[in-house]
Amino acid sequence: MRIALGLEYDGGAFHGWQSQAGGGTVQDALEAALAVIAGQPVSTFCAGRTDAGVHATQQVAHFDAPVERPQDAWVRGVNTHLPPSVAVRWAQPVADDFHARFSACGRRYRYLLLNRPQRPGLWQGRVGWFHGPLDLEAMQAACALLPGEHDFSAFRAAGCQAKSPVKLMREATVRQRGALFIFDFEASAFLHHMVRNLVGTLVYVGKGAQEPAWLGELLQMKDRRLAAPTFAPDGLYFRGPLYEPRWNLPPAPDDDGLLT
Repeated sequence: MRIALGLEYDGGAFHGWQSQAGGGTVQDALEAALAVIAGQPVSTFCAGRTDAGVHATQQVAHFDAPVERPQDAWVRGVNTHLPPSVAVRWAQPVADDFHARFSACGRRYRYLLLNRPQRPGLWQGRVGWFHGPLDLEAMQAACALLPGEHDFSAFRAAGCQAKSPVKLMREATVRQRGALFIFDFEASAFLHHMVRNLVGTLVYVGKGAQEPAWLGELLQMKDRRLAAPTFAPDGLYFRGPLYEPRWNLPPAPDDDGLLT
């Protein structure tokens, strides 16, 4: 039986999602916990691999259960054997042709940026930070150039393994709550470091180093060397994949209101 899981985690406690020889990843922790409940090794597949330091409010993974267990065993039972910084929120049987990654028709990310002269203390590791003043309207004007299908090569990490840099951006917005700037992105898929590179570029616009139109020029030039440096992973949250209704998966929990 194929089981889908919804997870949340603090990425600062892990070396990213994908399993590594030295361990210390979310996938390593999850598969170890699942193996205890299943009584044998279990392999998982996720909707979107996250880097070290990147958080998730709705990661979706699936695995093929080698044994039958009560559905709650894949939630409360697995959570008993997981580190405190990662938790399974729900488990649900799915059709055998469901795939957490390949069945997704979109993905959502949020970046939280603290904008004040002093570095974060209480929010250390949970937000990005920029010390100088930022112009919200300028960043909003730049964001307005992103929706649509584009070649995002200018915002692609050198080691990105995606077959194509062309992605459909459905939403790109930024708003402000006090000293916090909230960037939201939704796209068909994302390239490696794409959101962090976009945020870095938007900060350049916000601080007045470039005009909003610069972002459109970067899209046309398709050269990563011309864009801004990659921003820190601390404030990046994977808010979950999007699936067609036919899969009947629980909706994203809207972060329990924790991310404003």
